[in-house]
Amino acid sequence: MKQTILILLSLLCSNTALAAMNHGGMIMDENGMIMNHNPDKLPKDCKAISEDVDITIRGGHKFAKDFAGKMFTYDKRDWQVPPCARVNVTFINEDDIRHQFMIHGLPGYMYPKGMFTIEIYGKNQKTGSFIVPSRDYTYYIHCEVSQHTEKGMKGQLKVGKGSGDLDSILGLTPSLTPDVYPINNNKYTWIALIASALIGILLIHLLGAKIRQHSKT
Repeated sequence: MKQTILILLSLLCSNTALAAMNHGGMIMDENGMIMNHNPDKLPKDCKAISEDVDITIRGGHKFAKDFAGKMFTYDKRDWQVPPCARVNVTFINEDDIRHQFMIHGLPGYMYPKGMFTIEIYGKNQKTGSFIVPSRDYTYYIHCEVSQHTEKGMKGQLKVGKGSGDLDSILGLTPSLTPDVYPINNNKYTWIALIASALIGILLIHLLGAKIRQHSKT
């Protein structure tokens, strides 16, 4: 009897440990996590993996320097893979803050919430895989850390011919809501602007007169 109780307790502890390791489909360590890593389970509409596609994506502040008003982005923001491809993503975070590679719209029966995500807490890199379905579709990629999408960290992955381009992809498509920087002039700024213009005209006139006088002498 005593031995049976010990065995049952041992099995109970083992199940608890395995559940803790699972983390709800996340592979985690002190540097970050990968959610819904899937290197081998095929979507229902794929009979086999068509191709292995290895892509490396860098994310960070320095890649946004060429885009006014933006703070973060990826070094590349547009990818295309064949239907039923196994996409092996190496995400490299080049900043000291948290960034993500998160792709939406994958089949929910394989990927809870339709997502595959790599998140890195600082400068580091991780590699994970997902298998895309067979239909032509454009998948949305972004960093879900607060405001990072709005600050430029957004991209797209086309499967097959895709389903069109997404909006607001830096260097690829126009912004859906363009940045606006309004100038709120009051009476004092208008006075300052008019005074500056008059002073400029006066200086040009005086300088011109001085040049003409100098040329006569």
